[in-house]
Amino acid sequence: MEKKRIVIKIGSSSLTDAKGGIDQEKFNDHIEAIAALRQSGHEVVLVSSGAVAAGFAKLGYPSRPVTLKGKQAAAAVGQSLLIQSYMEKLSKFNIIPAQILLTRNDFSKKDRYRNAYATITELLSRGILPIINENDTVSVEELTFGDNDMLSALVSGLVHADHLVILTDINGFYSENPKKNPNAKRIDFIEEITEDMLANAGDAGSSVGTGGMLSKLLAAKTALSLGVQVFIGSGKGSEKLNVIVEGKGDGTYLGNESMRAVTNNKQWIALHSDVSGKIYIDEGAEEALLLNGSSLLPAGVYRIEGSFEKGDVVEVHSSQGLLGKGEVLCSSDNLQQMMGKRSKELNQQSFMKIEVIHRNQWVKAE
Repeated sequence: MEKKRIVIKIGSSSLTDAKGGIDQEKFNDHIEAIAALRQSGHEVVLVSSGAVAAGFAKLGYPSRPVTLKGKQAAAAVGQSLLIQSYMEKLSKFNIIPAQILLTRNDFSKKDRYRNAYATITELLSRGILPIINENDTVSVEELTFGDNDMLSALVSGLVHADHLVILTDINGFYSENPKKNPNAKRIDFIEEITEDMLANAGDAGSSVGTGGMLSKLLAAKTALSLGVQVFIGSGKGSEKLNVIVEGKGDGTYLGNESMRAVTNNKQWIALHSDVSGKIYIDEGAEEALLLNGSSLLPAGVYRIEGSFEKGDVVEVHSSQGLLGKGEVLCSSDNLQQMMGKRSKELNQQSFMKIEVIHRNQWVKAE
């Protein structure tokens, strides 16, 4: 079997019992399946929920806390319990885990984003199993991933995974809610996620998790945009992950073999960067960017909004609206002097950089 890089996301409902404690039978089942997948020669990154769910009972909460401080306190207790359990169980298979806690800032800051990629790939190269979770203890409510479904999608793009496997307690995406309509039909293969699918997904989750099928489809849509194929479903037994990777899993497969990975730089520009300004371009520049795959030159720029420096990300607009985003190679002050001028004229005026946005630092709007 071809060696693949696979991100596995295990949600709270797949790890814990109804009271929020770690369910040892479920836990052991996942551990054995991860060990079997690695023994098949694949690289594995695990995104594991369960910290808040494992910790709230220790704090005396009767159920999962709803306040930010309650969740963060539960995560502080539960994360250590969770990783300790992983270390004990994985040691039986001679697998060494590494705990990585991420926040939105780790993705929005370019140097931290690159460092996260470097760390994870180094761990994989040395045969270590990275176990990733959101750093709930310090996350600010407005800067969270929302749930680990989206975190797993972003991680799968970051590490250029071949597959993202989202394990849940429902075996795939159905035409209707199977808990309400027994005649609902499962959709086994989806190439593209539509607005109708998102509308039908609903947002119900378990009492110990934060995500439902809607969050999983939104995460899958993000992963697909980054060139990662996705599986959403369930399974049991030590071979469940190998079966899923072979295309025979009990769930829904999303995407296709023809999808192409997106470079880390373009991922950062598209999904994580802050926008510092706007550039407005004419029809010729729009055609060069969208149809010819060319870089953006000053001659096609006729207006600037905002103040930005070299390396900042800006939106690019035309008369048709937003075209995309890109990382600029000059400041707004320099561009103000260059815009509308041809390369020959700029050379005569000794401008060092002719391009405004290089094609490799440009991302088209969806």
